[in-house]
Amino acid sequence: MPVTEQLSSRKGGEMEDGEDSMATTASKAPITSDRPVSADLETTLPKPYLARALIAPDKEHPNGTQGHDHNDMTVLQQHVAFFDQNNDGIVYPSETFKGCRQLGFNVIIALILTIAFHVFFSIPTQSKKRFPSLRFPIYIVNIHLGKHGSDTGVYDTEGRYMPVNLENMFSKYAKTVPHKLSFKELMNMTEGNRLNFDFIGWLAEKLEWILVYGIAKDEEGYLSKDSIRRLFDGSLFEYIAKKRKGGQAKMN
Repeated sequence: MPVTEQLSSRKGGEMEDGEDSMATTASKAPITSDRPVSADLETTLPKPYLARALIAPDKEHPNGTQGHDHNDMTVLQQHVAFFDQNNDGIVYPSETFKGCRQLGFNVIIALILTIAFHVFFSIPTQSKKRFPSLRFPIYIVNIHLGKHGSDTGVYDTEGRYMPVNLENMFSKYAKTVPHKLSFKELMNMTEGNRLNFDFIGWLAEKLEWILVYGIAKDEEGYLSKDSIRRLFDGSLFEYIAKKRKGGQAKMN
């Protein structure tokens, strides 16, 4: 074979290998086309694959939630901190109940949620204690130990925030309206994230999104990307509580 043909063939092979190395779909795996990932994040969001400890950015908000104080806590800790009513780093059942009521849940639902949260998250966050407290406290410093499976992956195992996984939630499942998820799409997402034999994690994930949908959906019945992003850093809870408090004040 002439040298020029060898060089041409080599370059063609190198180009093909280069394209393959960046491919996000595989023809023999249709699911990769049905659930595409975001491929252009670097143009608007610096280092989207870098886990953020303190803020929750996305393409539209590269610096996170404006005016939200992270208090040197991880994004997962910030998510839970709303329920720490006295800011002592420990969430007791009475505080969770009060927080649920502030978010608009009725007394019965708030009581059920309080029991469920503290049964599932108290003991894991007391992991360093020889005898867990029967007051069922949740220690925010160890909240990463309560992370369950079959979730979105937006939190890593240490409670940091992964911007790429938030973006992929919408590239994969927002089929009706860009940057918004319908209830059906949310349920499709929980099915897509389900891990084999992880019934508890899958059920917890599904119930959590049903609850979030109930308190944060817009007038058209969608959960917006910004609402979900703010859910992860806890600022959504603060916003809903202040909004409800203002509305009740007006009614009175």
